[in-house]
Amino acid sequence: MEMQALSSAAAGTCAPACAFPTIRSHGVRVFKSHAYDWLALLLLLAVEGLLNAIEPFHRFVGAGMMADLRYPMKSNTVPVWAVPVVAVIGPMIIFTAVYIRRRNVYDLHHAVLGILFSVLITGVLTDAIKDAVGRPRPDFFWRCFPDGIPVHDSVTTGVICNGIASVIKEGHKSFPSGHTSWSFAGLGFLSWYLAGKITVFDRRGHVAKLCVVILPLLVAAMIAVSRVDDYWHHWQDVCTGGILGVVVASVCYLQFFPPPSDQKGLWPHAHFRYVTEREDASQARRSTEMSIADSTTVILSQGETEANTGRTLDAMEAGT
Repeated sequence: MEMQALSSAAAGTCAPACAFPTIRSHGVRVFKSHAYDWLALLLLLAVEGLLNAIEPFHRFVGAGMMADLRYPMKSNTVPVWAVPVVAVIGPMIIFTAVYIRRRNVYDLHHAVLGILFSVLITGVLTDAIKDAVGRPRPDFFWRCFPDGIPVHDSVTTGVICNGIASVIKEGHKSFPSGHTSWSFAGLGFLSWYLAGKITVFDRRGHVAKLCVVILPLLVAAMIAVSRVDDYWHHWQDVCTGGILGVVVASVCYLQFFPPPSDQKGLWPHAHFRYVTEREDASQARRSTEMSIADSTTVILSQGETEANTGRTLDAMEAGT
């Protein structure tokens, strides 16, 4: 009921003739106007793939540093494939549900584009830092020495790993946590989106609305905690990843939508530009119609005056 009232109020801020643009009526136009943004997403995706392929920096790990790196190797509580499902596909289903209800293609397009930018920018930043820092994971000892027998350089005491190369490579990617940054980037964007849609900052004190907004962040936080529980990350890794994801999500959301506390926080900026353009076009059309009507009236008045003048002259000639 609350959502219905808010949607009606938002529609009421438009002119009475303000129909929301749909995929059928404006989909191609909206997509073409953001073609360069979609190309930028493809570029980010390529960079992300490159960063995952290159070898990270192998930070020096000495014999005396192994005390904090001997945690057991465990499988992921949250698999890698589950992160985009929860943080990207899940929010997109909600965006689609809002579109089905309100039929606003600007809202759907900008929400999808915004969350994709959020997770891909976060992913590129996360993997770039991972590769540059090369911090070993808490289970690095068992990645380096799967047989449990450590081998060190006799001079530097640095580790001489004999494990599987791909496993060792992954062992140098602890900071920051990719699971955490991606989760907060996608679900953080969803929290912003929901805050705008249910007007959580309307100063009416509805705590239930706040719970709805916090729920996606709670899911992201649980994913972050699982990374520490699985001994894949140190606590600093997940804290930094969470901050990174939230910051990028906030910037990306505000690029497309007004702040949720704004009076126009329900729909994206582009929707209100569309409404303004529609009203301006309607006003220009009415002005043109009025000008034509006034011109027609003047012409008719002139014709009637000339006819009256002619009749008067005829009467005067007849009287003579």
